[in-house]
Amino acid sequence: MLHQFRAGELATGEASAVLRQELCEHREVFEATVAMIDAPFIRTLDLIDQALRQGGKLLIFGNGGSAADAQHLAAELIIRYKADRPALSAIALTTDTSALTACANDLGFDAVFERQIEGLARQHDVAMGISTSGNSANVLRGLRRARCLGLKTIGLTGGTGGQMRDECDALIVVPSAVTARIQEMHITIGHVLCKALEQRLGLG
Repeated sequence: MLHQFRAGELATGEASAVLRQELCEHREVFEATVAMIDAPFIRTLDLIDQALRQGGKLLIFGNGGSAADAQHLAAELIIRYKADRPALSAIALTTDTSALTACANDLGFDAVFERQIEGLARQHDVAMGISTSGNSANVLRGLRRARCLGLKTIGLTGGTGGQMRDECDALIVVPSAVTARIQEMHITIGHVLCKALEQRLGLG
């Protein structure tokens, strides 16, 4: 049976109010992020720059919208952001459905990133975990495994940073408790990282 929606429509004035409220909240989070991001952004850029120059790669992972961000950023690096240039080595650990479902079925979902890092990570790689709460169990386990293997770790999160604060060599914390606002800033920060990397590596 099709879901029966409530009769009526969102009035034009109400829709405009929702739009303004969301955009105002976005602007507030954007401005708060601008005020605190310089040091963690530069640290993040330095770690990725160093890894790529040494022949390493970026391993990116997260759940839900953060999984989509991981894939988005990997695509920007492998293909291009703005400049026509050689590929930059990045893998999203959220795309291999056979590996993800086998691990979830056989070892549990909390191991899906940890297991891939164990198999794919090499010297000079960097692991980037994305979690709006900073407390996603599988992301934390992935970061911990990366550290055990000698990799540098990067986190994109929100709120107070959660448990990711203890697992990352560089951590960018979006100062908001609203998942949507944090995700909006994560992809913006990711785009700026791509642009900065192209320029830093002399490719932009």
